Amino acid sequence: MSGFDSSDHNEHLKDKSILAIDDDEESIAIFSAILTRYHFKVHACSSLEEARKFIHQTEYDLVLLDVNLSGEKDGFRLLSEIKNHYKNFVSVIFVSGESETETIVRGLDAGADDYIVKPFSAAEFLARVRAQLRIKHLTDQLHKANSQLQELVEIDDLTQLYNMRSIYQKIDLEIDRARRYNRHVCVVMMDMDHFKKVNDGHDHLFGSFVLAEVGKIIRESIRTIDIGARYGGDEFLIMLTETHLEGALAFCERIRKKIESYHFEKNNDHVNLTASLGFAVVSPAQYPIDSQTLVREADHALYQAKRQGRNCIVFRELKDESSAHTKKVKNF
Repeated sequence: MSGFDSSDHNEHLKDKSILAIDDDEESIAIFSAILTRYHFKVHACSSLEEARKFIHQTEYDLVLLDVNLSGEKDGFRLLSEIKNHYKNFVSVIFVSGESETETIVRGLDAGADDYIVKPFSAAEFLARVRAQLRIKHLTDQLHKANSQLQELVEIDDLTQLYNMRSIYQKIDLEIDRARRYNRHVCVVMMDMDHFKKVNDGHDHLFGSFVLAEVGKIIRESIRTIDIGARYGGDEFLIMLTETHLEGALAFCERIRKKIESYHFEKNNDHVNLTASLGFAVVSPAQYPIDSQTLVREADHALYQAKRQGRNCIVFRELKDESSAHTKKVKNF
């Protein structure tokens, strides 16, 4: 995999950020002298309170932590706080004068990634730091690779929109957020009108080209906070976040007009098409709902748009009682 380097080269470790927490000034000076010589960025603090401030302000690649802070073995409690606070993996090395086997075992069992006993060899200290930073580097790369793989799994190859694999989960998350902040959320269902004629009158390659172009139109029309998905066949789903009724209507009209005016052309094949749209908009704080119900309401609105002549918009504004309104934007 490109960029996934498990070799023992250390060039990529330069400029990594390290937080050293120790109430002994001499130890801090030694840490800094060794690490800055090899181009690591070192921040140091000497108290529990100061350490917590650093941890909440910055995300470090490695934390060097003394078991005893103020002589109370506060390092164990701080280790737990660090591991719980950081979303990404962070390496933590205990560096302590406590050399008893019981303390070392306790530290490693508590979640420390290594334990160095003072006094230590500078060469060994540096080697252990590099080893933990390599683990951090590889863990970050693995997390990035997994995220990219997950994105590939969720993206429809043809339209470059999301597929339906995780769309309900994404909508539920947005519903929860809208409920928390008392905002609106909208789901739009869109279907290409008479799309079967495209495949019948041309070929399936041209039909795929048309769907890819529709996907492009949707991607260029939505905001980064919105989600576009291919629902199946020539049907699409769009989730609009923080969008009330008027905003959803304006968005759907822009999409409808774009498709109506778009000339789909490739080689000797060309066609003009229209689309029907149905959407449901709701304030989850006022109207309890889940993703499947919201999509179903939007789908009902789309079905009505199809029955009422196509190339129009039908919406459902969900309040105390669900009601449907029709807005036809083209006269036939």
